Amino acid sequence: MISQVFHTALYVPLYNALVFLTSVIPGADIGLAVIALTVIVRFVLLPLSHKQRNTQVKMKLLEGEMANIKKNYENDKKVQGEKIMALYKEHGINPFSGFLLILVQIPILLALYFVFTKGIPFDTKDLYNFVSLPGNIDANFFGLLDLSAENLWVAILVGVSQYFQTVLALPPQSAPAKGKENDFSSAFAKSMNTNMRYVMPVIIVLVSATLPAVVSLYWLTSNLFGIIHELIVRKKAKQI
Repeated sequence: MISQVFHTALYVPLYNALVFLTSVIPGADIGLAVIALTVIVRFVLLPLSHKQRNTQVKMKLLEGEMANIKKNYENDKKVQGEKIMALYKEHGINPFSGFLLILVQIPILLALYFVFTKGIPFDTKDLYNFVSLPGNIDANFFGLLDLSAENLWVAILVGVSQYFQTVLALPPQSAPAKGKENDFSSAFAKSMNTNMRYVMPVIIVLVSATLPAVVSLYWLTSNLFGIIHELIVRKKAKQI
């Protein structure tokens, strides 16, 4: 039941969108169609992404007030939580908005992955009646990159772009409070920060190197979109 809903509601529409874009792009270049589809999907998800980043910016600006609340109500966690939630409400912050973005993105990303790995080469089985297969499909991006095969260099570009996106998205690592340099929360936060910045991009390179370059091209395009979006959010945040 769930797999059928996933196939009908996500895979088939995205598959048809890729076929349609390939048919209207000069030269039927799948690479350009993948980039176009990725940008379209990211624009559709942009309101959620933008809301999440604005929430993170606002929470960063409220760190001082939150620290005061935690200090003043250190021995009363219930009141502390109520005060923090009241502060969030006052400034229009939903601390759970990030989870909504993740829940929405995961099935879409999975559908795109299956479109790029299972849907190429194209066939007519899942095509809508009003979508036609392109005549001559070019699986070589600009005639240079075979998107059906693995490519280490594209995988490295994916890892590099992931690193810069992570560096921009993660808040600066602040020094732990005096006397709490070695406590569990500080050590855990430092470890997570390091893993997100350095370990995750390496893992992504290793994974991308085993997948068709078409998936890496999607990932690279999505990361570049995320970097541009992050730079725009940061620029606007400085004007607040």
